[in-house]
Amino acid sequence: MAGRMGTAPQAARLHRAHKALHRVRTVLRRSAVDYFRGHGSDWIVFTALLLTVPALTWATVAQPLWCAPEALVLPIIVGGLLLRPASLLTLYATSAGALMVESAVLGPYNDGAGRVTPGTILVVSAVGLAGLLIAQFRMRVGVPWTRGGTMLFDLRERLRVQSQLPPLPRGWHREMSLRPAGGQSFSGDFVVAARTGPERRTLEVVLTDVSGKGMDAGSRALLLSGAFGGLLGSLPPHAFLAAANAYLLRQDWDEGFATSVHLVLDLDTGDYELLSAGHVPGLQYSAGTGKWEEKAAEGPLLGVFDAPEFHPVKGRLRRGDVLMLFTDGLVETAERDLTEGIDRLTGAAEALIAPGFRGAAWHLIEQVARDVHDDRALLLISRD
Repeated sequence: MAGRMGTAPQAARLHRAHKALHRVRTVLRRSAVDYFRGHGSDWIVFTALLLTVPALTWATVAQPLWCAPEALVLPIIVGGLLLRPASLLTLYATSAGALMVESAVLGPYNDGAGRVTPGTILVVSAVGLAGLLIAQFRMRVGVPWTRGGTMLFDLRERLRVQSQLPPLPRGWHREMSLRPAGGQSFSGDFVVAARTGPERRTLEVVLTDVSGKGMDAGSRALLLSGAFGGLLGSLPPHAFLAAANAYLLRQDWDEGFATSVHLVLDLDTGDYELLSAGHVPGLQYSAGTGKWEEKAAEGPLLGVFDAPEFHPVKGRLRRGDVLMLFTDGLVETAERDLTEGIDRLTGAAEALIAPGFRGAAWHLIEQVARDVHDDRALLLISRD
């Protein structure tokens, strides 16, 4: 009985020790897996580059005519793009040692090929400093160099997909053209659109111009396009701009304002409402009169006032009519004011009436604002 009582605490201690050991093994295994998932490729590249340093040193000593001491900048450049700063410093120290070996073997007074001069040391040091700065920037951003370009490409494609217009019923035509400033990949102008309402017979389109242009406004445009896309169709049309304004105010950006125009179009009757938040007016072409008419709704900028009011303007698209929405980069520049820009735009659009405005969005930007250093977006909706 006493023996059994003595073995019970010992068994309990062994059981606790076994559980503790199991937890330690689990933590170590998970830590190793996580480490090599995040940095395994770094060590592979580091080892490969580290091995190239003695290989280049041997080649310089053996064949100085074909392999100069400056060849050591090659692993340094690759290391600056791929390695972490800690690994990079080890690579630099190894390269410095290789230069010392080359200088000692070839001789300090060697005037022929393979000579290590002060200029050689300065070139290798300058490349190393540049690589270290690049590695520090990558670590601060938190994006590996091998994935950075992929991420930017993915962001650009998401912005492009979010700006696509939904297909419309027979008898309707829509097209849009977006031209970022300076030929960049990102723009401060974007469009979100959706078919809403009963049986999806209502088209809602929001064209927004974020403050700034090009890459400077691209990240904010991407964030706002996702938020506006989630709001569109989830709220009554008259509540959209108010909700968008509240969202923008919560961001508390230094350049936290935007202009926006919200179109609500009934695809059965052609009736529409246009709500504007400080945006330039839209234009409607009437096939009956052959004239262009401005459609200017009233409303303040987004992200400026706490409780703004937006007053819509109404209209109807009949057979042959066209509604054109655009951003200020298309019609307003330092050389011309808004009225002159709108006159120029409608003048260029006159030549596209007969073909039915097919491909007109791209051609209009090309004609009236090809060399403008600002984001430009143009949306056309016509009824055949």
